[in-house]
Amino acid sequence: MKRIRKAVLPVAGLGTRFLPATKAVPKEMLTVVDRPVVQHVVDEARGAGIEHFVFVTGRNKSVIEDHFDIAYELDATLAERGKKKELEELARQLPGAGQTSFTRQQAPLGLGHAVWCAREIVGDEPFALLLPDMLHHGPSCLAQMVKAYARTGGNIVAVYEVPDSETHQYGICGVDAEMRITAMVEKPKAGTAPSNLAISGRYILQPEIFALLERQERGAGGEIQITDAMIKLSETQAFHAARFDGAIYDCGSKLGFLMANLAYALDRAELAAPLREELAKLLGR
Repeated sequence: MKRIRKAVLPVAGLGTRFLPATKAVPKEMLTVVDRPVVQHVVDEARGAGIEHFVFVTGRNKSVIEDHFDIAYELDATLAERGKKKELEELARQLPGAGQTSFTRQQAPLGLGHAVWCAREIVGDEPFALLLPDMLHHGPSCLAQMVKAYARTGGNIVAVYEVPDSETHQYGICGVDAEMRITAMVEKPKAGTAPSNLAISGRYILQPEIFALLERQERGAGGEIQITDAMIKLSETQAFHAARFDGAIYDCGSKLGFLMANLAYALDRAELAAPLREELAKLLGR
């Protein structure tokens, strides 16, 4: 069984829900406390053993590439000013030489198409797919998935519980007692969902998905949907669900982004107490 070495991160989206902020700044570079959203996701992947990060980008996203590169002028200035702590932090977050690749999605044809754009870099090996909008707060979701993959092989999809009344808003998985996926439905009609387990934006997929995506017809919204290709792949390969019990924040929405900032700030020893005080003042007005 090949281990999971590579991760695909689709970062080509326009971020229209955050305009005008995202007119010049990619949504993935908006900060949760003091780190870009995409950095939090890369940190999760590195903690799970990922060695190579494949970013599927679009126009005006070059700042993401710059973020994961050395900034010589900044490093020199910090060194001159004796900012050792800041220099060490920048070095820690930087992937090693040759550990990042960037490829373009030249047309907005959906998540499935974005994944297909990474096919030549990923090659013939299983890979992780992480949606940068979805921050998983708590124990490392991808690390849990890698452990599950070591037991079961095949394909792994991270899921989390949502209220039954909200299942129509998500991709939903039906599972059996051993967490084998028995059904995948994209935004089922109210009352028809096979469970209340929603797909959370973390996947481990086998490379055969690329051939299916190449032939995949456009689905919901006129886009090439990864869920449609996974349903087809499940006819010949096993899919298992890995339940994530931490908190998930959709940073593609304003409320999710704000909640992520609060949650991550409250994890920081130097911020938690003063933040609680300021929030109490604000809520007491």
